[in-house]
Amino acid sequence: MLAFFGLTFPVILFANIVFTVYWFAQFRVHAAFSFIAILLSAKTCLGFIQFDFTSDSISNKDIKIMSYNSMLFDLYNWTKNTESRNIILTSLAEENPDILCLQEFYTSEEKGDFNNIDTVTGLLNAKNHHIEYTTTLRGNDHWGIATFSRFPIIKKGKIEFNTSANNICIYTDVIIKKDTFRIYNMHLQSIRFNKADYKFIEQVKNDTTDTKDEVEKSKNILRRLKRAFVKRAVQADAIAAHIANCKYKIIVCGDFNDTPASYVYNTVRGDLKDAFVESGSGFEQTYAGKFPRFRIDYILHSKELTSKNYHHLSETLTDHYPIVSYISY
Repeated sequence: MLAFFGLTFPVILFANIVFTVYWFAQFRVHAAFSFIAILLSAKTCLGFIQFDFTSDSISNKDIKIMSYNSMLFDLYNWTKNTESRNIILTSLAEENPDILCLQEFYTSEEKGDFNNIDTVTGLLNAKNHHIEYTTTLRGNDHWGIATFSRFPIIKKGKIEFNTSANNICIYTDVIIKKDTFRIYNMHLQSIRFNKADYKFIEQVKNDTTDTKDEVEKSKNILRRLKRAFVKRAVQADAIAAHIANCKYKIIVCGDFNDTPASYVYNTVRGDLKDAFVESGSGFEQTYAGKFPRFRIDYILHSKELTSKNYHHLSETLTDHYPIVSYISY
């Protein structure tokens, strides 16, 4: 049940802020209850909203990290825009990160235009790559996850999940100035709504639902959410255990498919720092789809590292915004 409350945390937070201001203006003691609730949840609040009025200077010694759910580079033309893949790739080239973590990666050895390994390495300085496939069809078409690095890769590994979905976590050890860093790149369990679910969500937003089907459709939404919560929790436990045994400096990137109020986020984060909390600003939203737009994509890092200038790109052609941070050490 707590997982469901985690989804509504921003709404609950906003309501408590409103009540605090309202009761305070009325000189009523009730304001104290909402204010105390906000204070008790301060750590969680900071995962959603930050106020940073400083400007960090970026040096050429800093590592530029980018994480992005590329949605298969719009392989199936969900955007109805034939130029979407080129626009996505141009955006990656303009950012030119030192380390790029892509979730929902697709490449084809047969279709020249969709050989995304060659295309990405041709566009970026990050020529080294670690790619793991969760699905391969016809021997040439591959779906999976990919990490591209400007730095030499000395070891590759993966944490597989017992699921039929395209969810996986990979780790890549790279050498940066004689020091070893481990890069985790993950895509955790999706809710996997179908078209009927999205249609119902849209109807709820527009207040055009049919009351006859409303209860059953709502139950279906809740069942899918519950199933995803349970699977992600198991995945998060496995990743956290792996991170705990790592002796290197760590950078974590990925699509967690869950909010900063979730068990998943707090379990994976553990003692790591959150780049948005350290150097972000505003109310962060990384999901750009039809479901309520939460922050579900993250860049985390070891305590001895420092993050600068966390931000997400203002435009995207997928259902996620690319996120970027600079890491100094």
